Amino acid sequence: MYNVNTQDVRRFFAAVWQQRAAPHALDALQQKALRILTAHPEYAHYLENIEHYLDYTWTPEQGETNPFLHLSLHLSLQEQAAIDQPPGIRAIHETLCAKHGDWVKAEHEMMDALAETVWEAQRFGRGLDVNAYMTRLRRLVGLGQEDEARLNPHEVPLSDRISAREDA
Repeated sequence: MYNVNTQDVRRFFAAVWQQRAAPHALDALQQKALRILTAHPEYAHYLENIEHYLDYTWTPEQGETNPFLHLSLHLSLQEQAAIDQPPGIRAIHETLCAKHGDWVKAEHEMMDALAETVWEAQRFGRGLDVNAYMTRLRRLVGLGQEDEARLNPHEVPLSDRISAREDA
């Protein structure tokens, strides 16, 4: 889902919801999204009235939570855990799922770390700090900061990124 805007994300979730009666027709990402949507029936109203909510802004000042941001955070965490990127996140996800006996509760706990990391990147106009992110996640399972700092993707020189693509 690269180069998407807010409306695209909202339409994606609404389209998956509309196809929930035929889950076999969904691709792997859509099936993950359906699982998340099914766990959040409180959002059905938004999904079934998507045209009304394409440009709607939820504000924390009014005590509102953006349901599409919430759903997207779930999807991001599941994708990260599936490919273990950043390395170690899969084990943290599995540990929290076992602790809570519920993947939804585990991911809700993890969401704060992801949201805070994204917020910091936006606030300071920089890339995501994978070290801060992983430290936040590791604290959830009783671990501290890692012994060796990771190189943040935005800190890799452009020439190294180009060489890595050419070698692949």
